[in-house]
Amino acid sequence: MVALAALQLPSAIGAGSPSRLQERAQQLRNENSSLQNQTRATWLSSVTLSTRLVETRSALERFRAKREAISAERAEAAQSLRLARHTLEVSQNRLAGRLRLLYEQGPSDPMSVLVGATSVDDAINRIDSLHRIAGLDREVIDAAKTARAHLTVITQRLAADEAQARETEAATAATVVALEAAQREQAATLASLSAKRSANSSQISTLESQARELAATPGASRSGRTLTVLATGYSLTGHTSTGVPVGYGIVAVDPSLIALGTKMTIPGYGEGVAADTGGAVAGAHIDLWFPTEAEALAWGSRTVTVTLD
Repeated sequence: MVALAALQLPSAIGAGSPSRLQERAQQLRNENSSLQNQTRATWLSSVTLSTRLVETRSALERFRAKREAISAERAEAAQSLRLARHTLEVSQNRLAGRLRLLYEQGPSDPMSVLVGATSVDDAINRIDSLHRIAGLDREVIDAAKTARAHLTVITQRLAADEAQARETEAATAATVVALEAAQREQAATLASLSAKRSANSSQISTLESQARELAATPGASRSGRTLTVLATGYSLTGHTSTGVPVGYGIVAVDPSLIALGTKMTIPGYGEGVAADTGGAVAGAHIDLWFPTEAEALAWGSRTVTVTLD
């Protein structure tokens, strides 16, 4: 049987003899002891997880800073490579322009320069000037080629380093996300364990109180006894666990607390009979059948004090 509301708030005064109630209370104590051990283990695990999360976040910041530094260095190297290429192109064009000008102006060999000179000093100066200009052009071109080759290697290496840094950063970021999700899950587990222990403690107190009441009035009639339970509405077709068709007044119960066949009066619902069970119905929890899902949803899940006949 599927209840429309799963939240259970056991606050019941259960049925049974004092010894049976004390036995149930002891079972809940044992369960709380186990829950406490689970809580301690989960807390220790959460502490370790928190430490690892802090370390991983710190590592992520370092990897991000390293990747940004490599990106900046790569951008600078790329700019230097563009300048080297531009310098090489300009120098080559300048040298080509000089050669074309010399060709257009006629012979430029040393003898021609010497014959056309106005003096010996002028001839020497002209020849020296030709050699010096040509030598400077060659030096600039050679330096530009060397710089271009060197910067090409550097930019390629930096590109590979940046790609690897990005992969490391992405993997570390994914680890942070996974650790954060695990941390939230552990927090939810701790909250769930705490709520369960609190609910068990409340039920233990109630069971012990009822056991004392029953022990003080041995042989008292159980007719008219009241029981505080969490009542949840549901609407399903078919038959109950006892074989009768579902219908208004059919109540699903935990047989260990309310015997099947017990009649009861439920405030706000009316008369009912315990004629069904369910996996979600345990302890001080009953399910009330409604003919439509809208009515079941309108009832929802509420705490009521029923009277057993």
